[in-house]
Amino acid sequence: MYEPIRTKSVHTMAAVPDVPHRSREEELEIRLAGQLTALLTVTDELHALAVQAGDAPEGAALAAAADRIAEQVARLSGGRHPLRAEPSDGGDPSRVPVLHRRARTLAGNALAVATSRNDSPAKALAAERMAAHDAATDARDLATA
Repeated sequence: MYEPIRTKSVHTMAAVPDVPHRSREEELEIRLAGQLTALLTVTDELHALAVQAGDAPEGAALAAAADRIAEQVARLSGGRHPLRAEPSDGGDPSRVPVLHRRARTLAGNALAVATSRNDSPAKALAAERMAAHDAATDARDLATA
């Protein structure tokens, strides 16, 4: 009545190959570097728009912030500096409020990951950028009200 199974079952576990796995800390480091790189891209675009609009103080503040973000990305990426590109056409000034909101979201994401990693320099930078983009958004809202 019962015949024993002579072949391997499809449900048995295959041998686990020697694949390198990353630790949670390494995954968080990669994620934080990615969030900061995205924030750097938006910051560079905001900087180009500020320069195009002739807002020298805002442009200087954004350039300094972009440099600090790039330093953090390089630190997290083993000394490799992120690639940075200038916006090709200068951009549309009407996008500034949207870019500030996007930058605030990216800074918040970076803050969450930096908190998980207990990375004090990245936490401080992300919190500072969140506050700066909040202030810029609030100032633009007051100007249009």
